[in-house]
Amino acid sequence: MNSAVFLDRDGVINPLVYNPKTHEYESPHYPEDFSVFPWTVKSLKLLKSSGYMVFIVSNQPSAAKGKTTMENLKAIEKLLMDFSEENGGLIDKCYYCYHHPAGVDPEYSKLCRCRKPGTLFLEEAAAQYELNKEYCCLAGDEDTDIECGKRMGFYTIKIYNKHTLLHKRGKEAPDQFALNLYDAAREMIKRRFHAPVGGDHGLL
Repeated sequence: MNSAVFLDRDGVINPLVYNPKTHEYESPHYPEDFSVFPWTVKSLKLLKSSGYMVFIVSNQPSAAKGKTTMENLKAIEKLLMDFSEENGGLIDKCYYCYHHPAGVDPEYSKLCRCRKPGTLFLEEAAAQYELNKEYCCLAGDEDTDIECGKRMGFYTIKIYNKHTLLHKRGKEAPDQFALNLYDAAREMIKRRFHAPVGGDHGLL
């Protein structure tokens, strides 16, 4: 059976973007706003080199809320996959939920099981790729990420992000905290191999 890492996208892979209309840092709404953290490439390469499959699982309700268009969201998704391929295929698959129960677009305004903390996407991946849940991890910067991972029985890591600290739900505590994705990746390697980080992995 395979092991996998499930990662939230915004605030983990790429920085959040300030929205002057809401005065909050949010997911990018336009392709030109998308960028990746300086440590993203080495983090994903580390995970892949250790034998983990890498999945992105992200709530993307901005089109449902009328903040941007679905075309913009799809363009941003393509930028991420182009980035993945340009660096050797760092991401195995992305799962995006476009729904929101309080949206303004009738097509996407509904309750669903794919919106985190719902576990539909994780269940689908576990079945399709025959994952060993005991060696799967979920890392994200929101409490909804941690709640989602806990529901699946995954090891969970909360990644520090100063812009999402106010979103704390207080329902679930992660198994571990990390400063960023690279810090989280190192801890995931320790868990996979039950050994101190370093030695044969080379990229650390």
